[in-house]
Amino acid sequence: MKKAVLTLVFLCVCVVSFAQSQPQVGDVLEVNAPKGEHYNHIDFPRLNILVKRGKLASYKPVINHKVLIDSVFTKENKTYVVLKKKDGTKFFGLQTTVEADYQKALESGELTIVNP
Repeated sequence: MKKAVLTLVFLCVCVVSFAQSQPQVGDVLEVNAPKGEHYNHIDFPRLNILVKRGKLASYKPVINHKVLIDSVFTKENKTYVVLKKKDGTKFFGLQTTVEADYQKALESGELTIVNP
């Protein structure tokens, strides 16, 4: 009987933790600095494209900014999110939204979940 109860409790905990890891439209995330030279899991423009468009070759304008999840979709068993800035302005003055691989961006530290 103990084993059945413990198994049931364990399954409930697993289901609840899996449900919390799924992104929802309207969740708030924070953009962190990339580990290397550029972002690997967030689809920001490359630095050379920013220079060609007359902007500074730096990701500093988006670091530590809050973003909202605008939409969520799944492609090839990966969860992707479309992000937009919380204040409504454009990323680098060019793009209103960007795509990100949700799980990999969280694992690499490029995005963090902001607790409400």
